[in-house]
Amino acid sequence: MFKLSEIKELMKLMDQTSLQELEIANEGTRLFIRKSNKTESIIVSGTATPVYTQQPAVIEPVASATVDTTPAKAQEPADLGYHTIVAPMVGTFYSAASPGAAQYVSVGSKVSDKTIVCILEAMKLMNPIEAEIKGEIVDILVENGQLVEYGQPLFLVKPE
Repeated sequence: MFKLSEIKELMKLMDQTSLQELEIANEGTRLFIRKSNKTESIIVSGTATPVYTQQPAVIEPVASATVDTTPAKAQEPADLGYHTIVAPMVGTFYSAASPGAAQYVSVGSKVSDKTIVCILEAMKLMNPIEAEIKGEIVDILVENGQLVEYGQPLFLVKPE
């Protein structure tokens, strides 16, 4: 039987890829996940044979499945000359290394291209995100602990 945490991890992994469907059969249990208009349909059966139901169970995503597909260059901050640091993956945004630690950056912080600005946790892996530009943080666009999507703006930086 599949654990809920395993199913959630598979759903997150599918969000990071162009896969539209995934089917796994393991020890007599079948799991079928399909991307469909911002929700995932999941059918789990106790046998490895296909099961057809009139209405499959639909589980809402853990967080909003909307993705900002507008290029950063077309957004207003670019018109102001700001550089947008975007999420390179789906994950949970953390502004500090641990709950009691100081934030990596705050509004007004000076950064270089190698300065770590946050951590994105994806599938239990902590991924440090670098500023990629020298400048000053002018806005933090997400909250600590928030789930972020691929390409979602995280910070605005005024380049030097």
